[in-house]
Parts: sequence; C-alpha cells; structure tokens
Amino acid sequence: MKKLLLLAAAVSLCATFANAQTTVTTGTAVGGTVQIEPQYRTRIKSYVTEHKIRPIETRERIVVGSKVPSDVELVAVPSDWGPSVTKYRYVYSNDRVMLVDPATRTVVHEVD
Repeated sequence: MKKLLLLAAAVSLCATFANAQTTVTTGTAVGGTVQIEPQYRTRIKSYVTEHKIRPIETRERIVVGSKVPSDVELVAVPSDWGPSVTKYRYVYSNDRVMLVDPATRTVVHEVD
C-alpha cells in the first residue's frame, strides 16, 4: 500500500513539473488565467524595447484588477504576441505591459 501511494505521489509530481515547463503564467489575471507561452513573453518584452514604448502617466497606479482611466488610450495587441492575448488591449506603465479587457477597461494581466 505504501509503495502504491509513493508511486502515485511521484507520478503526480512529475506530471506537475512537465506541465509547468510548457506554459508560463505571469502576473495575475482577473476572472481567469491568462497564459503566455515563453516565446511570446520574450516577444512582448522585445517589442517594448525595440519600439521604445513610452510609459503612460496616471495619478493612480495601474494594477491588475483596476480600471484604466478613460483618458488613457488602449493600444491593440500585436498579433505576434500570441493567440491567447489578441483579444486584449495593452498599456505600458511602471515598466510593465498591462493587458486590458477593452470592454470593461479592467487590467486582467501584468507582464513583468
């Protein structure tokens, strides 16, 4: 019985490690998890650097779960950032790309 339990625990642990290596979830998502593949996360960071995206300035800090003020322009997510994020818009604030639900203007994910 002990061997069976140890074997089950080992298999479960291995499956967890294998799954963790395929997708990186960064930041925190509201209403679900936004998963960004590692190669797309690299593209997002490169895009911000290469295009010299200037951070927006607001009175209040923009964080996951907060609403982006109506005077802040939401920018369309480039298609090469990956299929899981194309439905969002983004803002760049505090050295972070913030993914925003355009319907509610709520920050759903932070890419650090």
